[in-house]
Amino acid sequence: MASDAETFIRGDWHPRDSSRSVPARLVQREGEIVAIADNDLTRLSVSSFATLDISDRVGSIPRRIQFPDGSLFETTDNDAVDRLLRANGRRNVGFIHGLEGFRPRLIAFVVGVFLLSGLVYRFALPLLVEVAVAVTPPVVPDLMSAGTMETMDRTILEKSALDDAKKRAISDGFARIAEKSARGASAYTLNFRKGGAIGPNAFALPDGTLIITDELVELAGNDTEMLIGVLAHEIGHVELEHSLRQIYRAAGMAGLIMLIAGDIGDSVEDLLVQGGGLLALSYSRSAEAAADRYSVELMDKAGYDQTAIARFFDIIEKKLGDTSETSILSSHPGTPERRKAILAYEAELRRKKAEN
Repeated sequence: MASDAETFIRGDWHPRDSSRSVPARLVQREGEIVAIADNDLTRLSVSSFATLDISDRVGSIPRRIQFPDGSLFETTDNDAVDRLLRANGRRNVGFIHGLEGFRPRLIAFVVGVFLLSGLVYRFALPLLVEVAVAVTPPVVPDLMSAGTMETMDRTILEKSALDDAKKRAISDGFARIAEKSARGASAYTLNFRKGGAIGPNAFALPDGTLIITDELVELAGNDTEMLIGVLAHEIGHVELEHSLRQIYRAAGMAGLIMLIAGDIGDSVEDLLVQGGGLLALSYSRSAEAAADRYSVELMDKAGYDQTAIARFFDIIEKKLGDTSETSILSSHPGTPERRKAILAYEAELRRKKAEN
């Protein structure tokens, strides 16, 4: 029998290979650790301290003390278990609990994770993106684009209300510039849609599917050539594979978030297969500048005004009042400086032609 003075730890005792639980106490007497039932003080298990298997302390998770006979004593009194360990010459209460108890070390660990993530984002991710783009089979952009188009038609876009003559004029000009592109006219498809929440916009999907909204056509008025310049810009995004890079960068960021915060569900699958992630993506300033230059070059090849797209930014400034550094069009971070850069690039090309 055991007196209350002998009681060391209270908890539950479990027989070997059984889920049965017996309220018990753990006492140490004469060099032995004994598990005793609370109700009748029966000796349930007995062992020397050295033969016990005691789990490490992790937060407030119950501790498990296993006897050589396979029985198990479980308790939430972590402090009492630590006292038992110290009383028998063990001072190590576990690496994880040590981190929990020493806050500066935990802070250093968290800072280290974020620094490592920053280095991966800055140096490793761009390299991995380029490798992914290089090895991407054609079916992947097709899947992305089909999923995105389906999602947008279901949730945002509506059937175009433009008259056939307007559509035909734009389509003829689009075919003319697409024919001069590196991939050729067969690689591109132009779709007309009412933009709804998107408003006046044009954008390209990775497989060469382009969408232009009624609102943008209305904004342009009779300047069809300006719209062709905008579509040439979007062809530039496809030719330079900007969409793929954005998708893989987003997937890489999702992977970093998973590393830090745990599972984030089906986000990566949505980005890479369903294509829904394309809706939330926008291009970097460098990508937009490259597509602007591509528009100038492609319009020149097709015999159009090279600076037609500059008029688009002029309209955005004058009609929509966008003179800030962030564009009123969410997917195009255009600025007045972009218009100036287009004009400067056209002048540079004209000067090189004259010299040759």
